[in-house]
Amino acid sequence: MASQIRVFQAGDAEALSDICIRTGAAGEDARAVEEAPELLPAIFLDPYLAFAPQFAFVLEDALGPCGYTVGVADTGAFEAWQAEHWWPSLRAGCVDPGADPAAWGRSDWLRNWVHRPPQAPASLSRWPAHGHIDLLPRAQGKGVAAPLMLQLMQTLAQAGAGGIHLGVAAQNARALRFYGKLGFAPVPGLDNAEACFVARDLAAQPDVEIGD
Repeated sequence: MASQIRVFQAGDAEALSDICIRTGAAGEDARAVEEAPELLPAIFLDPYLAFAPQFAFVLEDALGPCGYTVGVADTGAFEAWQAEHWWPSLRAGCVDPGADPAAWGRSDWLRNWVHRPPQAPASLSRWPAHGHIDLLPRAQGKGVAAPLMLQLMQTLAQAGAGGIHLGVAAQNARALRFYGKLGFAPVPGLDNAEACFVARDLAAQPDVEIGD
């Protein structure tokens, strides 16, 4: 079958976790570089599914789920929820590597994220929503990423979000071009050698059909 976009179902969680890990090293398989790849979905996927499953969409082909997007309409509310309900239990089984990157080993950047989660800069408040998208290699380059992102943005807009921001690796020129085509623009003053933020308003979204 051709790939289709559908709403997230509870039974998708394991497959999406696998996708998160297999794309967790700048789009490559993180199992080759991380000693604790299971922390990737624990940070960048699972809390979104727990907090706002209505903004989770799955890309599925004949072999099963091959991509997904997740998001939240209010980043501040999401961060507050994580502080109270998510990070404490995750920290219990995650050794604090300390705040000095010079002393970190493999996956300590993820452990540091658990113990010192970054907060969205106040200057992003104009674009309160944010999200993530991940596609397995077999789904890349087939024109499916844009409809998947548009579905997320349309649903966030319908929920009342006025804008959306995304964090992007500064060296990921392909991703920056892709988001530019979707109307995102870099947010001035929030870029560095490692990452930048792009954002766009959500005033009007095209209709995007989602599969059953």
